[in-house]
Amino acid sequence: MIKRVSKLVQSKWFEHNQHKTKYPYNQHGYYIVHDKVPAKNSKVTVVTPVFNAEKFIKKTIDSVLNQSLGIDNIQYILVDDKSTDSTRDILIDYSARFEQIIAVFLASNTGTPGKPRNIGIELCKSDYITFLDADDWLESTGLETLYQILEETGDDYVVGKTIQVENKKTKTIGEHESCKERRSVAPFSIPHICHHLGPRARMIRTSVIKNHHIRFPEMKFAEDKQFFIDVLIHSQSLSTTREPIYYLNRLNNAQTRLTNQTNIIHKTDCNLKVIDYILNKDLAMDKKKVILNRLYEFDSINRLFKTPHFEKTSLKPLYYRKFNQVLKTTKNLEYEFSEEFFQPTNKVAFTLLQNKQYKDLEALIGWDKNEKVKKVMIKENLPYTVVPLNEGNEQSIRLPMYAEAVRDFFEEDQYILQFKVYGDHIHDICDIFIQKWDDAHVEFSLPVKVDSEGTGYLVIDLIQLSGIPQGNYSIFLRYKDYMKVNIRKNEQTKLQQHFNGREFTFFQTGYSNVALKTH
Repeated sequence: MIKRVSKLVQSKWFEHNQHKTKYPYNQHGYYIVHDKVPAKNSKVTVVTPVFNAEKFIKKTIDSVLNQSLGIDNIQYILVDDKSTDSTRDILIDYSARFEQIIAVFLASNTGTPGKPRNIGIELCKSDYITFLDADDWLESTGLETLYQILEETGDDYVVGKTIQVENKKTKTIGEHESCKERRSVAPFSIPHICHHLGPRARMIRTSVIKNHHIRFPEMKFAEDKQFFIDVLIHSQSLSTTREPIYYLNRLNNAQTRLTNQTNIIHKTDCNLKVIDYILNKDLAMDKKKVILNRLYEFDSINRLFKTPHFEKTSLKPLYYRKFNQVLKTTKNLEYEFSEEFFQPTNKVAFTLLQNKQYKDLEALIGWDKNEKVKKVMIKENLPYTVVPLNEGNEQSIRLPMYAEAVRDFFEEDQYILQFKVYGDHIHDICDIFIQKWDDAHVEFSLPVKVDSEGTGYLVIDLIQLSGIPQGNYSIFLRYKDYMKVNIRKNEQTKLQQHFNGREFTFFQTGYSNVALKTH
């Protein structure tokens, strides 16, 4: 008991003295530690907003110091939003030891990463700028990869692979951004380009931001969404790369993020501000459709209703009223915005919301989450799934693509899978994509043959699998560069083959999809 009281007293003393510390804040409300003058000869500026980040900030900073680009080529600006833990002591120490690290202390807490990032933009002296959150970290070659692409192409913007780190697995975020090597393409030629608009794994030509006066709105949520939409609007061309750049921290103890402290209703209020901001801009129709699709489908349906908080809450009428506020913003649109939706279930959800069929909506969301193996019917060579709604009603939903195994077998040292594909994008199929369940670093693609009738063949020489790590792998049919569909296997069978001292098993998952297990 005595020790607990002692630690509590120490904590209170530290917090009290942190607030008592007097820094010579300037007229803009911040102080640059050690009175450093931002260097002018750096190639890339990294900006990190910081608040109570003592658990992870050393790893974050070290990931910048250890960049292959060389710390002498980097200006690293960390802006602290009046932390009350030991974060400021850590920043003072790093600032004293490294000339390239500029620590900035705000006089008062803003409650948003927007203002700290904007200060970083104002202090930026490099040709290129990127952002790194205070509990994330960079791949050691990340900055060099992005910098070289922008130097070679002259593009305004480049984005690479983000890997989300969880306790037992890693996974790729925003695969549309990193599924292939693209160079100098029009930003809005990538259909999902406005999805996953966080600050991670991207680098921007600083002149684009400064010449167009692009800044983060000082909101607690959605500030990065509005900022990067503006960047995309003003970028003439962009590139993408498959190379890992950024690690997004989603470990259990990563609780410093403001978004973890923001409820979904407040998030929707912030999204409404972004919607209003976009509607008041004079945008070409193709750009407007892509941006608003993100805000209406992804934010106002997926993130408002298709989440655990909606399923569990007793305040569902509040969600419906909030969606009706979103719906009012669509009245003067020149097109039917729901026709731009990517996910067929979202179109049905929108119709149910529009007609105030809330019990049916709840049934749809429950079915989508809990029905692991959804029934699929083929009508006139097109795939449909059937949704059981409220009071025994049903509704058919057209699927854009569906694939099912016809037969699979081993022939000597080859695994052969014959399958049938139904849907709208048979001619857009690119390859078979194989991905390890728990490790985003392990993935590869294989060629596949599909005829005009949708009959396809996958042939895998087991020697191709000899070097992959042991574990479980998902097998996808990939189309339109990055869109994926599993291959349904309706029979509970598995095929095993030993080759070069290893065992390869092709089996049916709990979701009835073809998968691979290696030993």
